[in-house]
Amino acid sequence: MTHSPADQQYREKQAGSLQIGDYLFLPGDGPAEQITHIGLERDDFGVPALILVTTLDGGSVRIAIGSSVPVGEAAAIPDDVDTPLAEGPAPLTEPDTSDAPDAGIPDAGDAPDVVTSDGGDVPEEGAPAVVVPPLPAVAPTVSGLSAPGPPQLALIPEATDSPENIVAAAAETHPGRNGVAVLSERLVKGINTKSGSCLRDLSDLAHDLFIELRDPDHALAVADILNVLPYDGNRDRWMSVERSLALSSFICRELGQTKRAEVYDQLLQAPDTVETDPFKARIAAKVRQRGLNEPNLYDKEIFRSIDNGNRDAEREWRLLRLEALLFLRAHGGSNTIGLGELDHRIANELEAVRA
Repeated sequence: MTHSPADQQYREKQAGSLQIGDYLFLPGDGPAEQITHIGLERDDFGVPALILVTTLDGGSVRIAIGSSVPVGEAAAIPDDVDTPLAEGPAPLTEPDTSDAPDAGIPDAGDAPDVVTSDGGDVPEEGAPAVVVPPLPAVAPTVSGLSAPGPPQLALIPEATDSPENIVAAAAETHPGRNGVAVLSERLVKGINTKSGSCLRDLSDLAHDLFIELRDPDHALAVADILNVLPYDGNRDRWMSVERSLALSSFICRELGQTKRAEVYDQLLQAPDTVETDPFKARIAAKVRQRGLNEPNLYDKEIFRSIDNGNRDAEREWRLLRLEALLFLRAHGGSNTIGLGELDHRIANELEAVRA
């Protein structure tokens, strides 16, 4: 790429590090133009994909977020041209998010976050700041809950027996039930909470006890073996805990134990607040909200099973739909499905899978 004037100096800069006030060489020949606006375009998964740059003379350019681009100095604007300067970049200060209830989601109109190029907290002297382009004025709506404290956790009854004995007691209450028998036989040999397959068996057993056998007490007792496990960063293992928490929240609401249900909701949403990087937290919040607004409720699969007269397949898909609805209910609904509709749909699915 060539640039004029020929003697003009330029350097490379990461697209994600561009700031309002920088002078960017646009594609083709010509002097560097001052940036007056920076936008951000995401892909269908909510991940930043393109930087949208507008310059003082009205030019615009789309840049892949990982690209390096040539930038110049203020001298790129000739001295004899009387042009007003755009507002400069944000000052090199780290936003104070220590007291914010949800630092990952900015209020509308917040200034861009400023972080250092190596992700540290304090900019090195002389090092260019990396300014993360702001999100659109309307921030995503997320129903975030703070982590429950000891008074709330006390609402979950403390186990008075070993996990293996709790499972055995549930199985003895329902002799001859093949699904419960198979799961309990594996679990009573020893429950390892670090094993993903073991956690899945516990979650499946709690669901079978409540959905098929209509035994909420034993279902909650088994589920609570999982419910007290903290999020350890392993999403595969956490999926079983998440299913258990969503089920427990629903059962407690059915039993009139609203406060206890809210504790399960808080525990389920705890991983949503573990991200400490403001930019990554905002992206995660947007992706999470999109998942809540556009859940996969397996409509096509269920209708296909009905058309084919395959009752077993229909029931399996409906169980997956029920789990998705319970997850939404534990999040307090979404922008597209309210609590009233959720409760109605959950009741319908329960009736369908129990028939």
